[in-house]
Amino acid sequence: MSFKTIIRNYTIIPVLFLLPGIVSAAELNQANTAWILTSTALVLFMTIPGLSLFYAGLVRSKNVLSVLMQCFAITCLISIVWLAGAYSLIFSNGGELQKYLGGMSKAFLPDISTSSLTGDIPETLYFMFQMTFAIITPALIVGAFAERMKFSAMLWFSALWLCLVYVPICHWIWGGGWLADLGAMDFAGGIVIHINAGVAALVSALVIGKRKGFPTTAMPPHNMTMVVTGAGMLWVGWFGFNAGSALTSDGRAGMAMLVTHIGAASGALTWMTIEWLRFGKPSVLGIVTGMVAGLGTITPASGFVGPTGALIIGVTAGIVCFFATQFVKRKLIIDDSLDVFPVHGVGGITGSLLTGVFAEASLGGLGLPEGVTMGHQVAVQALAIVVTIAWSAVFSYLILKGLDLCIGLRVTSDEEVQGLDQVLHEETGYLDI
Repeated sequence: MSFKTIIRNYTIIPVLFLLPGIVSAAELNQANTAWILTSTALVLFMTIPGLSLFYAGLVRSKNVLSVLMQCFAITCLISIVWLAGAYSLIFSNGGELQKYLGGMSKAFLPDISTSSLTGDIPETLYFMFQMTFAIITPALIVGAFAERMKFSAMLWFSALWLCLVYVPICHWIWGGGWLADLGAMDFAGGIVIHINAGVAALVSALVIGKRKGFPTTAMPPHNMTMVVTGAGMLWVGWFGFNAGSALTSDGRAGMAMLVTHIGAASGALTWMTIEWLRFGKPSVLGIVTGMVAGLGTITPASGFVGPTGALIIGVTAGIVCFFATQFVKRKLIIDDSLDVFPVHGVGGITGSLLTGVFAEASLGGLGLPEGVTMGHQVAVQALAIVVTIAWSAVFSYLILKGLDLCIGLRVTSDEEVQGLDQVLHEETGYLDI
């Protein structure tokens, strides 16, 4: 080997190691891996501390720790349930039952190593990314029964609900199930997460009953600074939620991030404007609630629509979710404590239907599947929505009634008056001054 050949080889080889896309283009993609690592952290950041602070600020001071504890404990509990089999039942091959449920071959990840891939990212990372979605979904439901549910009942409900409700619906849409075969479009969880959790929240509020004093006693948020801090964290974390669902660091992820932001901004401004016109002053609570409504509504559409579609979806979210909140609380007098159903459930329904409209290329979307008309896609979206509502409502009700018979769902009237922080945890969020 000549001196020139040696120099050439020993110069090129190190350079090739700096170009993983060239060396292993069909294997691990480091750019995509880096983005999903970031997105996974962002989605977990949405639950703790984002959703935790948002919800904790909305309740009364005597229950602030109970809500923080519930969100934190759900994060821990669902992580273990996910490892023990929930992930496998969604994302592994279910054989003859594949249209309806996966198998258990990936329970506890027996064959997963650092070299195992899902697409072009590590399967361990895909497992983690999907786990953060599974964590936040039952955590959203906490807002419906806040300030009155036993901690033990909450833990049992969260675990059973994940297995019996979240797992099958997630498999049907994201795990290669029958709704996916029909062409249901849910980019980041409008159906799987927001409708699913929203319906469960409504059922929970109905089964567990109203808080003592509702609706005649005022129960304002005890700490709006905490609410806005949590809301800001949710907004930032949602970029991982939606743009991360592209599973690539490409133009589609960029578009998903853009439309997510537009949906949040337009939803917030719309809600604020309605309040301003109706009540004379815009409220901080209104603008952050409108932001969450905009985010939940754009979620199913985020990978399919363009900026104009996102703007219309966000404005629609602000209008529809505002009036849904008024209707549930003031007309139906249902004590969905933190408005989970009218914001997340109604927002998810609205966004999932509009996905079938604004995904159309002529309306600025990224395009419907070849040969699929807008009318057909909207019909498929409607079917997925109806199925999700029915499944979530029935099984949420059965789980709650079963737990009520076994261990009871709510604390006593005296304990509720005292506050869950002291009754359930013997702690207080604030020192008496």
